[in-house]
Amino acid sequence: MDLQAIWFFLWGLLWTLFFITDGFDFGIGTLYPFLGKDNHDKRIMINSIGPLWDGNEVWLITAGGVTFAAFPLVYAVMFSSLYSALMLILFALILRGVSFEFRGKVDSPIWRKIWDTCIFVGSSVPAILFGVTFANIFKGIPFDGNGVYHGTLFTLLNPYGLLGGVLFLLLFLEHGALWLAIKSEGDLHERARSTANKLWPLVLAAAVIFLIASKFATSLYDNYFAHPALFLVILITVVALAGVKYFLTKKAFFKAWFSSALTIAGATFFGIIGLYPSMFPSSINPEYSLTAGNASSSPLTLKIMLVVVVIFVPIVIAYQVWAYNLFKGKVTKEDLSYDEAY
Repeated sequence: MDLQAIWFFLWGLLWTLFFITDGFDFGIGTLYPFLGKDNHDKRIMINSIGPLWDGNEVWLITAGGVTFAAFPLVYAVMFSSLYSALMLILFALILRGVSFEFRGKVDSPIWRKIWDTCIFVGSSVPAILFGVTFANIFKGIPFDGNGVYHGTLFTLLNPYGLLGGVLFLLLFLEHGALWLAIKSEGDLHERARSTANKLWPLVLAAAVIFLIASKFATSLYDNYFAHPALFLVILITVVALAGVKYFLTKKAFFKAWFSSALTIAGATFFGIIGLYPSMFPSSINPEYSLTAGNASSSPLTLKIMLVVVVIFVPIVIAYQVWAYNLFKGKVTKEDLSYDEAY
């Protein structure tokens, strides 16, 4: 496997890690106004992700950084073509982070209501727009040979793009409900468990519709039909999604969450594998498409970066495993009394 191919799949892996880790943050933030019945419940929900959410976003920075360094032409055309959607995502993420910090600074119901709304918006908007963005990448973006985008934000809001947004949102909602079931007790725990059960058939339906729609709206299946063994990725994803329901029934919530993580990974790599070697396909003319071969940095740059990744990515993963283990317990009323709590 050449360096461009290695970096293509590392690029996909970093996006996958971001969706797995920050996905449950988005899910909890979107469920926040519906499952948080009072201030105590809402503080439990925030503190269930409080020690982890900013570390989870490291993978977003890493994925963006790898795109810039390993595939600079893709970075340039992607961020100019998807500028409106990506800026909305950025502003929403900033709003969410600020909301966590500011919500408890003033003891006022109106003040908390404002920041509660910001938490919801700052979580739901990125969840949807990431799905819309990646679905459009799978479908193809209307840009010409000079990398000029021929469309608007509303061009991305086509039926297939919106279907991708719905699928991502539902995956993250399921992921977040399962995490909340792990981290909470009492009535909130029961509401989270019930929500995860109710969301599961919706996730299944959206996944099936997306798989079918991908056959007609994209060329993702070309690689799968050329190499039938790749259908194992789809099979593993389906088994993982079934595992979510099975473990929910057994009340094995961490195993259900892990199955959900595997489902998100499979859904992401379904598209990544189908795209290869294209990274940013053009819907105007396939000859304008940016691939791992024609958009990458020099071989020397890729070699140096590979050494850096091999050294530092395991360190980041080890740190996150340590952090998740450190804060693995349920969030209780006593935890909310600490100064560090949100």
